[in-house]
Amino acid sequence: MRAFRRSAGSRRAAALAAGITCLLTIGATGAVAAPPGPHTLAGSVPSWATAANDQGAAATDTSVEGEIYLPLRNADQARALATAVSSPTSRDYRHWLSPQQWIQRFSPTQADLNSVLDYLKAHNATITAVPESRQFVVFRTTAAQAGAAFGTQLHRYNHGGRSVVAPSTAASVPAALAGKVAGISLDQGRLLTHPDLVKPDAPSAASRKAAAATPVVQTPCSTYWNEHQVTVPPAYGGNTQYGTYICGYQPSQLQSAYGLTNYTKHGIDGHGQTVAIIDAYASPTMRQDLNTFSTAAGLPQVTGSTYREIVPDPSQFTDQAACAGPSGWQGEEAIDTEAVHGVAPGASILYVGGTNCGGGLDVAMAKILDRKLANIVSNSYGNQGENLPADAIAGEVNEQIQAAAEGIGLYFSSGDSGDEAAALGYPDPDFPASSPWVTSVGGTSLAVGKNGNYLFETGWGSSRQQIVKTSTGGLAYAGPLPGTFRFGAGGGPSLLFPEPAYQQGVVPSSLANGHRVSPDIAAIADPYTGYQIGLSPIVDDTTLQTGAYVNETYGGTSLASPVVAAQMAIAQQLTHSTLGFANPTIYLTDRYAPSLFRDVLPQNPQQALVFTSDVTGSSYLITLDTDSSLKTTRGYDDVTGVGSLSLNLAAAMLRRG
Repeated sequence: MRAFRRSAGSRRAAALAAGITCLLTIGATGAVAAPPGPHTLAGSVPSWATAANDQGAAATDTSVEGEIYLPLRNADQARALATAVSSPTSRDYRHWLSPQQWIQRFSPTQADLNSVLDYLKAHNATITAVPESRQFVVFRTTAAQAGAAFGTQLHRYNHGGRSVVAPSTAASVPAALAGKVAGISLDQGRLLTHPDLVKPDAPSAASRKAAAATPVVQTPCSTYWNEHQVTVPPAYGGNTQYGTYICGYQPSQLQSAYGLTNYTKHGIDGHGQTVAIIDAYASPTMRQDLNTFSTAAGLPQVTGSTYREIVPDPSQFTDQAACAGPSGWQGEEAIDTEAVHGVAPGASILYVGGTNCGGGLDVAMAKILDRKLANIVSNSYGNQGENLPADAIAGEVNEQIQAAAEGIGLYFSSGDSGDEAAALGYPDPDFPASSPWVTSVGGTSLAVGKNGNYLFETGWGSSRQQIVKTSTGGLAYAGPLPGTFRFGAGGGPSLLFPEPAYQQGVVPSSLANGHRVSPDIAAIADPYTGYQIGLSPIVDDTTLQTGAYVNETYGGTSLASPVVAAQMAIAQQLTHSTLGFANPTIYLTDRYAPSLFRDVLPQNPQQALVFTSDVTGSSYLITLDTDSSLKTTRGYDDVTGVGSLSLNLAAAMLRRG
């Protein structure tokens, strides 16, 4: 444990170790036999709910969202089946269950669910959602009522610079519910789940107040790699000429660079496939914006049958202040839908919005799984590391196992903050991407040539150093290169999950050290080589009033995940096959035919771009492939996984079955 945690504190390590024990117990065998008296739910306290962070008891009338997780029946069999149907070497490969079969064999019983519901109602909780699978219950209550119902007291804690409510001691339920309740989440830290998207220019609040200075370097954005080059102080290898940042690639450029153009011209464009997208909340103008975007990009319009939404009424939106509200998620929804449509314009899109960024996302996932509304699901959001309570993680893992058993591939962005050490004090990949039951999508910086040709990809990790004028009127860097880490793909060894069998023999043992490592695969994510989207920005989260349509450039693994999902949709159409949970097939293919992947490597000489902020006027040299402690290398690495995907590779993986 200590060997791979490295810098984690001993108190945090002890708390996390207890959580891991609980997670493995719940995931492997369901609830243990109830001891006399109240049944303690040891995995209900997050590791950051410590005395050092304690700000005192939460106000008794504080509204909190809770989620009770019921244990799977025959949990060992459920895991074994999900593994078998996803493994190309198994005779049960792709013999998936229907949602009804999953519910009949593995979901909690209606009687157990009724017992949980009765207990919640008896303690004045408001039930907000119960999925058809009966695997969890989302409810709302007050801090006082939650404390009385679950034998704990809710306190406020300083977590990531925010004041967040969590149990001060482990929650418990009566012994009669012990076999019916696997865990509980009363932790409002789940509401810090955030979209994994970034802009090239995201200045601080202080810099927004200042008038933009005259740039020391004029840097018009480029529509393709090295369209515009500017002179800067000597950098790597003495080079003084560097290209400017990308204005935002167009769909045709991504199709061309990823080898899709000849297919999409002949109708192999995702037709007949559905890609589901999950985010919090919902933009009131998404379909209209998507069609405006499509007109400008020369893409087909979406219709009521090719673009559908399952979204809550705005009156049901909750926790907007904690979750950043509909306006905070609108850009995520736009980049997700417009990336899928831009890469696979023939695929249908199903957008499912959550009522918030906590339990609402679990409910959105369940709506897809319990009816199998799609077999490809893109999720461009994540937690800051894996520091959620073990109970909450186990509950989400059960949904992921259900997806694998049903042949549904879950793609999660790996994150945009590198190894998270700057925020957490120790390296940790983001959950849910760190789960061994999902495909974690890392990020690259993509160079597309003038004719749409693929020039290279390198790992996404952007560091910047300001370019300043000297006293003699020349130019210099404000400090040594590469400067300050700005953002980059998440990844690295999990602190929670052991190494899955499918990664063995591909992921270097020196990197894994016996643990799950993410990401698994990668695609374009760098905002300096980003994607141009369009949206009508929400200007009032209460009324959902929107402003005029604008084009913006975004990046982040929020872009990478829907790009990979769209590529998979095209490959499934081409092969008339469904891949389901992709990881076992990805790693088996890499083990025997690694040349099929585009191995994402460091570039020699070091690649860089020049960028000037429209807000501050400051100019920077942006050095690529400098992702915190995460490093690209030949073969598997913790920035890009096994590499980037090509259609030929995706088709080869699908044909393995």
